[in-house]
Amino acid sequence: MDALLRCIQADITQMEVDAIVNAANSGLLGGGGVDGAIHRAAGPALLEACRALGGCPTGEARLTPGFNLKAAYVIHTVGPVWQGGGHGEAALLAACYRNSLELARLHEARSIAFPAISCGVYGYPLEAACELAVRELRSWLAERPHALREVWLVAFDTRALDAYRRALS
Repeated sequence: MDALLRCIQADITQMEVDAIVNAANSGLLGGGGVDGAIHRAAGPALLEACRALGGCPTGEARLTPGFNLKAAYVIHTVGPVWQGGGHGEAALLAACYRNSLELARLHEARSIAFPAISCGVYGYPLEAACELAVRELRSWLAERPHALREVWLVAFDTRALDAYRRALS
Protein backbone atom coordinates (compact mmCIF):
# COMPACT_ATOMS: atom_id res chain seq x y z
CA MET A 1 0.00 0.00 0.00
CA ASP A 2 1.36 3.43 -0.90
CA ALA A 3 2.07 5.85 1.90
CA LEU A 4 -0.54 8.46 2.54
CA LEU A 5 0.65 12.02 2.97
CA ARG A 6 -1.76 13.94 5.18
CA CYS A 7 -1.89 17.06 7.33
CA ILE A 8 -3.51 17.60 10.69
CA GLN A 9 -3.60 20.27 13.38
CA ALA A 10 -2.51 18.45 16.52
CA ASP A 11 0.00 18.11 19.33
CA ILE A 12 2.83 16.12 17.74
CA THR A 13 3.70 14.59 21.12
CA GLN A 14 0.29 12.84 21.09
CA MET A 15 0.58 11.38 17.58
CA GLU A 16 0.19 7.59 17.45
CA VAL A 17 2.91 6.91 14.90
CA ASP A 18 6.14 4.91 14.90
CA ALA A 19 8.32 8.03 14.77
CA ILE A 20 7.89 11.73 15.39
CA VAL A 21 10.34 14.28 14.06
CA ASN A 22 11.77 16.86 16.41
CA ALA A 23 12.80 20.24 15.02
CA ALA A 24 15.87 20.31 17.22
CA ASN A 25 18.80 22.63 17.75
CA SER A 26 22.32 21.44 16.93
CA GLY A 27 23.08 20.58 20.55
CA LEU A 28 20.03 18.27 20.77
CA LEU A 29 19.62 19.34 24.39
CA GLY A 30 16.06 20.63 24.23
CA GLY A 31 14.83 24.15 23.71
CA GLY A 32 11.62 25.99 23.01
CA GLY A 33 8.72 25.27 20.69
CA VAL A 34 8.21 21.74 19.46
CA ASP A 35 11.66 20.72 20.75
CA GLY A 36 10.80 21.67 24.33
CA ALA A 37 7.36 20.07 24.08
CA ILE A 38 8.84 16.77 22.87
CA HIS A 39 11.49 16.76 25.60
CA ARG A 40 8.85 17.47 28.29
CA ALA A 41 6.51 14.75 27.01
CA ALA A 42 9.23 12.13 26.50
CA GLY A 43 10.72 12.64 29.95
CA PRO A 44 14.28 13.11 31.22
CA ALA A 45 15.60 9.94 29.57
CA LEU A 46 15.33 11.70 26.19
CA LEU A 47 17.80 14.36 27.28
CA GLU A 48 20.27 11.67 28.41
CA ALA A 49 19.93 9.85 25.07
CA CYS A 50 20.45 13.11 23.19
CA ARG A 51 23.54 13.98 25.26
CA ALA A 52 25.06 10.65 24.21
CA LEU A 53 24.63 11.60 20.52
CA GLY A 54 26.89 14.63 20.84
CA GLY A 55 24.85 16.98 18.68
CA CYS A 56 23.69 17.07 15.08
CA PRO A 57 24.73 19.32 12.16
CA THR A 58 22.11 21.34 10.27
CA GLY A 59 20.34 19.23 7.64
CA GLU A 60 21.21 15.91 9.28
CA ALA A 61 19.10 13.71 11.56
CA ARG A 62 19.63 11.48 14.60
CA LEU A 63 17.35 8.89 16.22
CA THR A 64 16.51 8.16 19.85
CA PRO A 65 13.84 6.05 21.52
CA GLY A 66 10.55 7.83 22.22
CA PHE A 67 10.60 6.99 25.94
CA ASN A 68 7.29 8.28 27.42
CA LEU A 69 5.85 9.24 24.00
CA LYS A 70 3.33 7.15 22.06
CA ALA A 71 5.91 7.06 19.24
CA ALA A 72 8.64 4.42 19.46
CA TYR A 73 11.22 6.84 18.06
CA VAL A 74 12.10 10.51 17.99
CA ILE A 75 14.02 11.60 14.90
CA HIS A 76 15.87 14.81 15.71
CA THR A 77 16.70 17.02 12.75
CA VAL A 78 18.26 20.47 12.72
CA GLY A 79 16.66 22.86 10.29
CA PRO A 80 18.35 25.96 8.91
CA VAL A 81 17.96 29.42 10.37
CA TRP A 82 16.36 31.64 7.71
CA GLN A 83 18.83 34.25 6.47
CA GLY A 84 16.88 35.54 3.49
CA GLY A 85 17.04 32.43 1.32
CA GLY A 86 20.45 32.93 -0.25
CA HIS A 87 22.47 30.81 2.15
CA GLY A 88 21.42 27.29 1.14
CA GLU A 89 18.43 27.22 3.46
CA ALA A 90 16.19 25.34 1.00
CA ALA A 91 18.77 22.61 0.39
CA LEU A 92 19.36 22.21 4.12
CA LEU A 93 15.64 22.05 4.87
CA ALA A 94 15.13 19.49 2.09
CA ALA A 95 17.94 17.41 3.59
CA CYS A 96 16.15 17.47 6.97
CA TYR A 97 13.13 15.76 5.41
CA ARG A 98 15.11 13.24 3.34
CA ASN A 99 17.46 12.30 6.19
CA SER A 100 14.56 11.92 8.63
CA LEU A 101 12.71 9.66 6.20
CA GLU A 102 15.82 7.54 5.65
CA LEU A 103 16.30 7.06 9.40
CA ALA A 104 12.65 6.05 9.74
CA ARG A 105 13.04 3.54 6.90
CA LEU A 106 16.27 2.10 8.32
CA HIS A 107 14.55 1.53 11.67
CA GLU A 108 11.49 0.00 9.99
CA ALA A 109 9.10 2.74 11.07
CA ARG A 110 5.91 2.52 9.03
CA SER A 111 4.44 5.88 10.07
CA ILE A 112 6.03 9.25 10.78
CA ALA A 113 4.88 12.72 11.84
CA PHE A 114 6.71 15.94 10.95
CA PRO A 115 6.37 19.41 12.48
CA ALA A 116 6.90 22.53 10.37
CA ILE A 117 10.70 22.37 10.58
CA SER A 118 12.47 25.76 10.89
CA CYS A 119 9.18 27.71 10.91
CA GLY A 120 9.28 28.80 14.53
CA VAL A 121 12.17 30.78 16.00
CA TYR A 122 14.37 29.84 13.00
CA GLY A 123 12.14 32.09 10.88
CA TYR A 124 11.73 30.06 7.67
CA PRO A 125 8.74 31.47 5.75
CA LEU A 126 5.81 29.15 6.44
CA GLU A 127 4.36 28.92 2.91
CA ALA A 128 7.75 28.20 1.35
CA ALA A 129 8.61 25.65 4.03
CA CYS A 130 5.31 23.79 3.62
CA GLU A 131 5.66 23.69 -0.17
CA LEU A 132 9.22 22.39 0.15
CA ALA A 133 8.14 19.76 2.72
CA VAL A 134 5.36 18.44 0.49
CA ARG A 135 7.63 18.41 -2.59
CA GLU A 136 10.42 16.54 -0.76
CA LEU A 137 8.09 14.05 0.89
CA ARG A 138 6.27 13.28 -2.36
CA SER A 139 9.56 12.85 -4.21
CA TRP A 140 11.04 10.53 -1.58
CA LEU A 141 7.83 8.49 -1.33
CA ALA A 142 7.56 8.19 -5.12
CA GLU A 143 11.00 6.57 -5.21
CA ARG A 144 10.11 4.23 -2.31
CA PRO A 145 6.34 3.67 -2.57
CA HIS A 146 6.23 0.88 0.04
CA ALA A 147 8.72 2.30 2.55
CA LEU A 148 6.11 3.97 4.75
CA ARG A 149 2.40 3.50 5.40
CA GLU A 150 1.60 7.06 6.49
CA VAL A 151 3.30 10.42 6.69
CA TRP A 152 1.73 13.21 8.73
CA LEU A 153 2.44 16.93 8.48
CA VAL A 154 1.48 18.20 11.92
CA ALA A 155 0.44 21.83 12.11
CA PHE A 156 0.76 23.76 15.36
CA ASP A 157 -2.00 26.22 14.43
CA THR A 158 -4.61 26.94 11.76
CA ARG A 159 -2.19 29.13 9.81
CA ALA A 160 0.23 26.20 9.41
CA LEU A 161 -2.63 23.80 8.65
CA ASP A 162 -3.90 26.09 5.88
CA ALA A 163 -0.36 26.35 4.45
CA TYR A 164 -0.05 22.55 4.41
CA ARG A 165 -3.44 22.19 2.77
CA ARG A 166 -2.46 24.64 0.03
CA ALA A 167 0.83 22.82 -0.53
CA LEU A 168 -0.93 19.45 -0.74
CA SER A 169 -3.55 20.64 -3.26
